[in-house]
Amino acid sequence: MTRTTVAVIYGGRSSEHAISCISAASVLEHLDRDKYDVVPVGITESGVWVRGTEDLKRLRLVGGQLPTVDGSREPAVLSLDPSQPGIWFRPDSGPARLQQVDVVFPVLHGPNGEDGSIQGLFELAGLPFVGSGVFASAACMDKGFTKTVLAAGGLDVGRWNTLHRDEWKADPAAAIAASAGLGWPLFVKPARAGSSMGVVKVHDRESLAAAIDHALGHDPRLVLEASVENAREIECGVLQRADGSVSASVPAEIRVREGHEFYDFEAKYLDDSVDLLVPAPIHPSLQTTIQDLAIRAFRGIACEGLARVDFFITPDDRIVINEINTMPGFTPISMYPRMWQETGVGYAKLLDVLLEQALARGSGLR
Repeated sequence: MTRTTVAVIYGGRSSEHAISCISAASVLEHLDRDKYDVVPVGITESGVWVRGTEDLKRLRLVGGQLPTVDGSREPAVLSLDPSQPGIWFRPDSGPARLQQVDVVFPVLHGPNGEDGSIQGLFELAGLPFVGSGVFASAACMDKGFTKTVLAAGGLDVGRWNTLHRDEWKADPAAAIAASAGLGWPLFVKPARAGSSMGVVKVHDRESLAAAIDHALGHDPRLVLEASVENAREIECGVLQRADGSVSASVPAEIRVREGHEFYDFEAKYLDDSVDLLVPAPIHPSLQTTIQDLAIRAFRGIACEGLARVDFFITPDDRIVINEINTMPGFTPISMYPRMWQETGVGYAKLLDVLLEQALARGSGLR
């Protein structure tokens, strides 16, 4: 049987570099080597492409030490010639060699990996790839534009406004007044960061300026959101198959224990402070509504392949969409693969479906 050659690209120039490495370790471990020839490619924190490692221990979280891509490995360059799809590797001696590739799995989180930039590069190269295209990747990466598009489609995204660094510098008093109008508490978030990087929960006007300055250290564009208090945090996975059909997983619930005001980076990855309930203990009718809304959001913003849609549910069952993640975590504890496992699609099968869908749709306009 002819095997499909898959380039698994990970790392990247974003604050989620380490999480990408951890996700990639699980993807590399679960790809069926009877079906796939796998070519790992790492991108360093400075943006240098290199041949990835086969030693998965180097990509895992060990003793609280976050992994990084080793920039001393063999240099790699994506071929931008559609007639020669693949990766060029340049050894220490001898000519560069082209490793042909059938499809790319970009296990990349955050800016420069999940925001449409590298998706555009793959389109120029004529390479099929897993996940959403340029528009949906860019729109979902920016929380402000996500809310704008979903709200235009009639979906409840709560109350929010955006703030750019230039606006903050020009008139901080006006920015604080506009944001305070959302009520307290509120969240200050980098618009295009993930894994809760740079997010601050603000309880009063006096703390707002410091929170804005902190978040601006991660992104010059911010989103400020009214907190949905006493809400349950629910996530739902969406999966598109090769025939174009779209389905939603059983939802999951995140319950943060004492010590964290919200589901921040430390709670997600570094300490055991959350309960992840899969499936979420919710009424079947509410589950159906969430699944329908997840698919509606997925289609409404033109996602492809996969997405994780995050919700807040208030005590009176109001459902607010928080955000859409077009390349959710694939770590051993990540909710997306766990939700699909509970829905009857195991990790290896999930990878098969994603790669089949990417190959079926190809590259270019669709």
